[in-house]
Amino acid sequence: MKMLQRFFFLLLALIPLALLFLYFSPRSDEALRQKFLTEYQIFSPPLPDSLDFAGEQVPLNQFDVRERIEREFLVNTYWQSQTILLLKRSARWFPVLDSILIKNNIPTDFKFLAAAESGLINIVSPAGAVGYWQFLKATGKKYGLEINDEIDERYHVEKSTEAACQYFRKAYETFNSWSLVAASYNMGMDGLENQIEKQKVTSYYDLLLNDETFRYVARIIAMKEILTYPEKYGFHIRKKDLYSPYQYSDICIDNSVDDLAELALSQNINYKKLKLLNPWLRQNTLTDKSGKSYFIKILQQEYTGILSE
Repeated sequence: MKMLQRFFFLLLALIPLALLFLYFSPRSDEALRQKFLTEYQIFSPPLPDSLDFAGEQVPLNQFDVRERIEREFLVNTYWQSQTILLLKRSARWFPVLDSILIKNNIPTDFKFLAAAESGLINIVSPAGAVGYWQFLKATGKKYGLEINDEIDERYHVEKSTEAACQYFRKAYETFNSWSLVAASYNMGMDGLENQIEKQKVTSYYDLLLNDETFRYVARIIAMKEILTYPEKYGFHIRKKDLYSPYQYSDICIDNSVDDLAELALSQNINYKKLKLLNPWLRQNTLTDKSGKSYFIKILQQEYTGILSE
């Protein structure tokens, strides 16, 4: 009986060795190669027959334009984690951005510019650009955003979107083309005007610009298509997996607050939830010497299931 047990345990010990031998043998290499060839497939996503940005047609018949657009389609299709996160975040934030863009008579395609700029999160660039719309400090102040030690409205989604709309209107008065407006957001109005004058053309697609601006507008166009029709590009996201809009109420503050954590507790939430919904509050205090009114979002409930299938 003991001899049989020993034989059985020896057999169990030899099985992993045998599997390793098979795995590393030339025969297993060929089997793996065939399995790879038959089961692992990567496709080049086909471009639509036509694309537009803010109603302006993209000339896909121009080889350089087509190849720039295709590059961004490939990058955003196969950067799956980032595109899935954008799809999730867009369910929360695109309705907010759309309402402000529409109110300001700005094409709603510009919400995809915000997606390209920041990924719909309040990031800070190495150059110090902040928020969904990536305003530098001086530019943010120029378009009416309050920025100081305690408050930075570049982090305020609604107010920074209003500021971005001011820029878009001003740029459209200059260029009379939404594609050029988008390009100018990346390289600046003065820089774009100089290139238009130098190259003696008036269409964005006829300009030779720096690689960053070339990719920038193409990325916006690719994001518009992929985020609008995700299933066409292999993204199958259930509605219940999307991030639902915040359910909140506003409270008006027209005096100084010495401790925002205490304010949060008085509203039956915690400091973390207060700051998550109001990232423009940069400190634990709010000094209001001028009597200006501030509206602070107070979370009313967690996920409500309104996006559930």
